[in-house]
Amino acid sequence: MNKKWWKEAVVYQIYPRSFNDSNQDGIGDLRGIIEKIDYLDQLGVDAIWLNPVYKSPNDDNGYDISDYKAIMDEFGTMEDLEELMQVLDEHNIKLIMDLVLNHSSDEHHWFQKSRQSKDNPYRDYYIWRDGKNGGPPNNWQSFFGGSAWKYDQQTEQYYLHLFSEKQPDLNWENQELRAKIYEIINWWLEKGVDGFRLDVINLISKDQDFPDGKKEGLRGHEYFANGPRVHEFIQEMAAKTYNKYQAMTVGETPFVDKDEALNFVKAERKEFSMIIPFEHLEFDSKEGWAQISDWKLKELKDLMSDWQFKLQENNGWTSLYFCNHDQPRIVSRYGDDGQYRRESAKMLGTMLHTLRGTPFIYQGEEIGMTNINFDSLADFDDIETRAKIREEQAKGNLSQAEILEIANYRTRDNARTPMPWNEEEYAGFSETKPWLKLNSNYPEINVEKELAASDSIFKYYQKLIALRKKYPVFAYGKYKLLLAEHPDIYAYQRLGSKNNLLVLLNFSSQAAVFDLRTELSVNQAELLLTNYQSENKFSLKGSLKPYEARVYLL
Repeated sequence: MNKKWWKEAVVYQIYPRSFNDSNQDGIGDLRGIIEKIDYLDQLGVDAIWLNPVYKSPNDDNGYDISDYKAIMDEFGTMEDLEELMQVLDEHNIKLIMDLVLNHSSDEHHWFQKSRQSKDNPYRDYYIWRDGKNGGPPNNWQSFFGGSAWKYDQQTEQYYLHLFSEKQPDLNWENQELRAKIYEIINWWLEKGVDGFRLDVINLISKDQDFPDGKKEGLRGHEYFANGPRVHEFIQEMAAKTYNKYQAMTVGETPFVDKDEALNFVKAERKEFSMIIPFEHLEFDSKEGWAQISDWKLKELKDLMSDWQFKLQENNGWTSLYFCNHDQPRIVSRYGDDGQYRRESAKMLGTMLHTLRGTPFIYQGEEIGMTNINFDSLADFDDIETRAKIREEQAKGNLSQAEILEIANYRTRDNARTPMPWNEEEYAGFSETKPWLKLNSNYPEINVEKELAASDSIFKYYQKLIALRKKYPVFAYGKYKLLLAEHPDIYAYQRLGSKNNLLVLLNFSSQAAVFDLRTELSVNQAELLLTNYQSENKFSLKGSLKPYEARVYLL
């Protein structure tokens, strides 16, 4: 058994801007996080992943970094971060920083120098090309809509930006640039951080012929995702930086399936501890952004099982998550944010904490936060959502009301509404109006109420985390799918050296009947956890209540 601290850990993701405001300017900050470390300790998490806190003009909420070794003024100072690290250390909680290495801000001094002239020493730190036929060098699209190329008048060339035009892509083909990136990573490791989440890291290698994209979806992605030198670059980076430490590394990798994932996470390849997969959160998006797709549980079971089998058979690892700063709230997507909000939030949490991989909790997930319901298209802050709204308005196929409904379901703002700590004005997040509207249901869904309730989602998450610490089978057990064809129940075992787990999850708002007699031959089991008040005697045949979850020790 290849034991690692990050395989046994539970990670809590903090979006600093929306977590807790200590200086009452409406924006969360580092001292606000320090004030809430006892809360995280009470939950029982082992590490926090901090979204970017570096100096940034905030075009994409910190994912446009202008100085990798300085802290954004809104969040505090480097001294505040050092104090946070010290307090985390006292609580035995590790710190994972978010690093953006595919692109920088256009306000970074590298880019400011790069755009001055074609022969500037920094020119080749970014990707500059001549136009073609009076337009951009090729037809690649930005993730935020429109062309991925921006014409720069000063030198009469285009630069590549796969995201906002204020996020120019770094040129990893340049060895000098790579050396500077590695120096930044080592600087943070020497400072004492315990690892990194690496933003869209599989986009760093581009096909140097820059051909036109032909595949469906985001045009050009076949030439800039998982490019020709991506593994060479990552292995070089790993060898020169984090592999010298006991660091946890999490690669965010869009356009990666289970087979490609192995190239990033097989232990012997020494690239990343794990990656962030996307496929399990795309079932409701099969028809594109503007249409919410129906999906069946069997699709999710098949996909999760394929990943589980592929990784365990090939000495690979993955992150387990439903929510993050880029994803709408899962209880509003795959659960029921109405009548069965508590039950479905607990059931979905049970799934993540009982599969093979490292579970990630996104702030507010542990209290069952739901999607927002903004009244106006003007309320959206997210740069991606605003681009999608403009796109749909230009097409003219949907009414404003229809666009608003879809935007409320899809927007990344769902994850970014301020954390509701209590039912007071501004939800205890701040004493002044927050940077983004609060979710209107914060008087009902907030931390204070969760901590007081005996059957709270928070207390259920505490139990899940405690069980993971008590039984190694949660981290290291092998995965075995059961009831593969059942339309409503996701059932599986985790097979360990000392114990086995049986997990039963009902994804339906109706009761669901199961019969495991042909798949299992056990007579007794201990009920470790359920999201209903239950004295269930173990049976291989029975029924689950709406969104019921049960975890048995066999």
